[in-house]
Amino acid sequence: MTKKESFKPNWYEGSTHPGTYRSLFKWNDPDAFKHPSHGFYELLRDHFGLRDEDFTQPQLDMDPLDLEIPSRLDPRHLEAFTRMVGGEDNVRTDTYSRIHASYGAGMLDALRLRAKIVENICDAVLAPCNREDVEALVQYCDEQRIPLSIYGGGSTVTRGMEAPLGGVCLDMSVHMHNVLAFNEVNQTITVEAGMWGPELEDILNHAPEKLGASDRFTLGHFPQSFEHSSVGGWVVTRGAGQNSTYYGKIEDLVIAQDYVTPIGRLQTQEFARTATGPDFDQVMMGGEGCFGVLTSATLRISKYRPENTRRFSYLFKTWEDAQCAYRQIMQGEFGLPSVFRLSDAEETDTAMHMYHIDGTAADTLLRKLGYQPMQRCMLLGTVDGEADFTRLVDKKINAVCRRNRAFVLTPFKVTQKWEHSRFTDPYMREDLMDYGLLIDTLECAVNWEQLPLVHRDVRKVAKAHPDAICMTHISHAYPQGANLYFIFVIKFKSIDDYLHLQYDILEAISRSGAAMSHHHGIGKQTAPWLEEQIGSACMDVIRVLKQHFDPHNIMNPGGTLGLDMNTEQANKQWGFQGK
Repeated sequence: MTKKESFKPNWYEGSTHPGTYRSLFKWNDPDAFKHPSHGFYELLRDHFGLRDEDFTQPQLDMDPLDLEIPSRLDPRHLEAFTRMVGGEDNVRTDTYSRIHASYGAGMLDALRLRAKIVENICDAVLAPCNREDVEALVQYCDEQRIPLSIYGGGSTVTRGMEAPLGGVCLDMSVHMHNVLAFNEVNQTITVEAGMWGPELEDILNHAPEKLGASDRFTLGHFPQSFEHSSVGGWVVTRGAGQNSTYYGKIEDLVIAQDYVTPIGRLQTQEFARTATGPDFDQVMMGGEGCFGVLTSATLRISKYRPENTRRFSYLFKTWEDAQCAYRQIMQGEFGLPSVFRLSDAEETDTAMHMYHIDGTAADTLLRKLGYQPMQRCMLLGTVDGEADFTRLVDKKINAVCRRNRAFVLTPFKVTQKWEHSRFTDPYMREDLMDYGLLIDTLECAVNWEQLPLVHRDVRKVAKAHPDAICMTHISHAYPQGANLYFIFVIKFKSIDDYLHLQYDILEAISRSGAAMSHHHGIGKQTAPWLEEQIGSACMDVIRVLKQHFDPHNIMNPGGTLGLDMNTEQANKQWGFQGK
């Protein structure tokens, strides 16, 4: 083995200590990490003209938080809050806790914290114990005109939690993560909004032992943030999981909701469908905390049958062949896959490096068969459900892929390799940022006719940035369209450099006619584009809802959903002056 082959970058593998800047932007588990594979490392090193020697001294940002930002709340308010939530243990005013509850998991959050930029934080973090606590808190904040935001799992990537007007943040995850009801006859479960994904899925998977059920269940909702996100966060952002093509996005899984708003409680009924006027479940989902506080949700659940899961993977000669097969499968009316992920040529080429296929004998054979680098596209996925159903859908998918000149990769267990790291990839961004590289994502929704144009135009904008890598995949699909998920890697210079690229990509998505978000929500990041996207008539309805539920504008104010900030104000507020 040569010296070059044996080199291992000095990735950090120690614990992230509490109280440090790094702990504030660390993804989830303070002791966890995931390094880029050696193949991916070599691709990045060579692409950006770096040397092995450049990966020996990481910038770890382990400095302890050395700020003391006094809470601006009057002591009488803190005393009142302490009474409402049952004691001082449920009220935090230290600077660290307030930053933690105000910064999410987006790249701009991490960049600012690495630069020790702390802004837009709440004045106190409150941990309500139940819905009654939430009702008392919302009523008091409304009477006293105190801004109120909500924290679930903290995984927002759209600046959904920042508190530019201060106020209080309700941390729903401390106490409000209980099962309120389970109905095996209806196949529903009602849980409080603060319940995290792994806890809910564990309860459902072990329903006979934990709920007295006769069968095992799953919600089927597995976003990449699954280990670090809550039911409430999924609902208020209209989130999607990696298995949503079969199980549905969260708006397909919600049966009923319970909100506390400044004008009172809003509770929807547990019916699968009704014709009683507008659907208020759909009205409230996507509100991102601007109308009220979601305290609980009733969710549709499915039988848990992992023994029936079938995994597949294919390689296509071109992006056009791959898109055609993908759409034909979604419109085939023989049943839907669960995971259904199609990578474009650049993402496929990266995957070939990550999975150590590039340069092997198998790669040589694929090239001879016409599957060329930067042209070939990889499809991977799973089929879930009853045994005969999964057998049929898997067979039909195979037939469609073969008709579109696909090479069968299933025996190489590509899907299993992807599954192994499906929730841990975000840890890699810390390794890359330690050495001046930045990896981030933006996503949108398209119909089939739009897809080629949006893919081309957004990639063109990203590629205009010096040396940018821009990978794209489709991971959520429907008979009428899909999402496009863009992953870009750049050599990091400054926050403004990153913001210019993000701004350009969002502008490109808007110009292309795609929907600005498929499942990440809007937050304050994408808010300046929302009205142009949905039209003033629709935006006026959102404003009316805001005025109705929150007449004094205490709920998550400061730009979320574009409700109280125009584009010029947003650019100034968020430190971006445009080009």
